[in-house]
Amino acid sequence: MPLLQKNSNLNAELLKKTTWQLDKLWVALRQLVVRTRKESVVEQFKLEACNMSQVKQLEQNYNYTVVRQFTLTTILWGGIVGMSVGVLIAAQLVWPALNFDTPWLTYSRLRPLHTNAVIFAFGTSALFATSYYVVQRTCQTRLFGGKLASFTFWGWQAIILSAVISLPMGWTSGKEYAELEWPIDIAIAVVWVSYAIVFFGTMIKRKTSHIYVANWFFGASS
Repeated sequence: MPLLQKNSNLNAELLKKTTWQLDKLWVALRQLVVRTRKESVVEQFKLEACNMSQVKQLEQNYNYTVVRQFTLTTILWGGIVGMSVGVLIAAQLVWPALNFDTPWLTYSRLRPLHTNAVIFAFGTSALFATSYYVVQRTCQTRLFGGKLASFTFWGWQAIILSAVISLPMGWTSGKEYAELEWPIDIAIAVVWVSYAIVFFGTMIKRKTSHIYVANWFFGASS
């Protein structure tokens, strides 16, 4: 009996000591978990702060000026001028007198102006604006070519103005949807090649390994 009692006391002592050690280990593990979580939160905060700083820096480096310019001209030439001319020539089908007996206001001269305004002034300006915005954001770099992007804007506006003047005057090649005379066609080719240089140059110097599908579509349009 004394031996059994002694063994029982030893087992109780061992159990108590083991329990105490386990409690101590549990407290240490909890402290470690709390400390790890705090360090993780701090590291995550630092990472987010760093990412925000990089994003802010990238935002400052992007060329949004040419994007805004093309966006505004899209609204001007397409949404206002192009559509207004369309409404006028549609009304002339009902009231022919709306040409006011003026040659450059006749249906035959204004219709090419309307179609070219919607295709080139509206659609292509929108393409310029969206592609310049998307390629910068997805490639995380500023537009390639510096002032070449501005050249594409002002060159395209000169082409549109040339069309606005020449088409009502009756200076056309007589081809459907290709009415503009050859000097304007050459100018279109120059601006379009410049756009391709800016766009593909931006893709080449991108800071991301992945090329987004949208950029392939924009590139195909050029």
